[in-house]
Amino acid sequence: MNALLPDGWTIEQVRSASDDAKADLLSLERLVVVEQHGFADYDVLQPDVIIAFHSYDMCLARVGEGWFMGQLDPDGSVICWASYGPDLAEAIRGL
Repeated sequence: MNALLPDGWTIEQVRSASDDAKADLLSLERLVVVEQHGFADYDVLQPDVIIAFHSYDMCLARVGEGWFMGQLDPDGSVICWASYGPDLAEAIRGL
């Protein structure tokens, strides 16, 4: 599954960078949305990678070249509210 991560990254490196030994890749078979600022509606995202950070109850989802930060809901969906651009390390620092 490391092939889904950006070049040069392994899940072990993600765990180390996030200080979350339980960080893991999630199945893409779930609803992932991003909140529209100032609206009560959401835009549906189609990520190609989702990383769960259990120590923070948060996720990062890669859509195209950008990383979105969000929360994993009890039903398995991900609600995102912030975008961090293409740098995974920067997105991890934002946790």
